[in-house]
Amino acid sequence: MRVTQSGLDLNLLVALDVLLDECSVSGAAARLHLSEPAMSRTLGRIRKALGDPVLVRAGRTMVPTPHALAIHGEVRAVVERARGVFLSGGKVDLRALSRTFTVLAQDTLAAVSGPALFARIDREAPGVRLRFLMESHVDGPFLREGAADLEVGVLDTRSPEVRREHLYNDRMMGVVRPGHPLLDGEITPARFAAAADHVTVSRRGRTAGPVDTALAELGLSRRVVASVGTLPSSLFILLSSDLVGLTSLRARPLTEPLGLRTFEIPFALPPLPFGMAWHPRHDADPAHAWLRECFRQLAREEAPEGGGGNPLFPVPPGG
Repeated sequence: MRVTQSGLDLNLLVALDVLLDECSVSGAAARLHLSEPAMSRTLGRIRKALGDPVLVRAGRTMVPTPHALAIHGEVRAVVERARGVFLSGGKVDLRALSRTFTVLAQDTLAAVSGPALFARIDREAPGVRLRFLMESHVDGPFLREGAADLEVGVLDTRSPEVRREHLYNDRMMGVVRPGHPLLDGEITPARFAAAADHVTVSRRGRTAGPVDTALAELGLSRRVVASVGTLPSSLFILLSSDLVGLTSLRARPLTEPLGLRTFEIPFALPPLPFGMAWHPRHDADPAHAWLRECFRQLAREEAPEGGGGNPLFPVPPGG
């Protein structure tokens, strides 16, 4: 299909979207099944149409210009809306689908769910690629702007138009190295707070959270000496120290191979609502609907038994 208006080939939008995804002429050529010279000529036409270099050399790689970065979300949205217009009856041939989906999530999701997810993609839609993006230390309208197709995890998206779907409730667990002194005897709130220094996991670098709020209600406090951005990094710190950390019930596939010991938090904490979010422009996209169903099935298979609150201190209905 070639649609033009005022001499502008609107197919250039598709090429521009892929070029900004790949930041590589050869990578974009492979995805669009073009030769590299043909892709280079297309980039030249895009540069002429926009009056901007779009991609520039930075050592051995190419990086987008500020203008290209600013318009990428809008370009992505237009391409996806156009794709939706020409979809046939809400169906998609998964075996023939060639597409990259960007998922915004903590790296724990890829580590825990990646093997099953990639196996399903290989069986059903081998032309699909997943690109996981780490959650940023600052909030942004990633779904609205098209920087991500799906957000999965404990949702932090606040855009009012974004679709949200709850998948299950997870819960916090304590985690320490094998042989940690805290494991000797009953773990009470006082022992948990005072037995050792603590490390937190926060993409924003926060050193306080729901645990500290709950401890304060009991007249207790803990000493947090470190904050790291990802759960896996905290686990390796815990493995070689006497620090006390936090994980979730769902993350057991990460703690168990390391031999780390998890334990129930000895006071009431709110559940961790695990879900997914997407922009409504994807509602009628059958390929995106298939991706959402992949994560729904994973949630059904991986949802932790007894998730949704500390079984020692159940959260009352509606609480």
